[in-house]
Amino acid sequence: MIEMTVHGVTLDPVSQMPIVVLKAKEDEETILPIWIGAFEANGIAMKLQDVEPPRPMTYDLLKTVITEMGGNVERIVINDLKDSTYYAEIYIVQGNNTLVIDSRPSDAINVALRFGAPIFVAEEVLEKSRVPEPEEDDEKQRLREWLENIRPEDFEIGGEHS
Repeated sequence: MIEMTVHGVTLDPVSQMPIVVLKAKEDEETILPIWIGAFEANGIAMKLQDVEPPRPMTYDLLKTVITEMGGNVERIVINDLKDSTYYAEIYIVQGNNTLVIDSRPSDAINVALRFGAPIFVAEEVLEKSRVPEPEEDDEKQRLREWLENIRPEDFEIGGEHS
């Protein structure tokens, strides 16, 4: 398992779909871009920028429910990649029990951010997601460089520049 951090959320310049970019905590060169939905991207971006919504978002509600039931999110793990779809698990500790909940990575990341829980990616997932460098064409190389060099101030929330 490789511990990752959320580097940010941005838009794919080609498809205009949101991407959450994870970077390895120990190795800045290892990145994992995951294309996600707009709602999930907004939730991640708002949390990264400490924007407090006027009412609790779904992920804030989930945190409250887990906490009120005596639980805590210990970690999340992005554990599989099948047919271009990523899979994740949320590890919730409640007393002496650990619950492992199947999740979309975007939802798991949102929950992890709200609990301050670490994000792990299975090494097998990173291997499956890698594009062999010799086969990269100019466009893929530009996308890789762009993903590696995005900064928090490049991100947008709700159409406003932050």
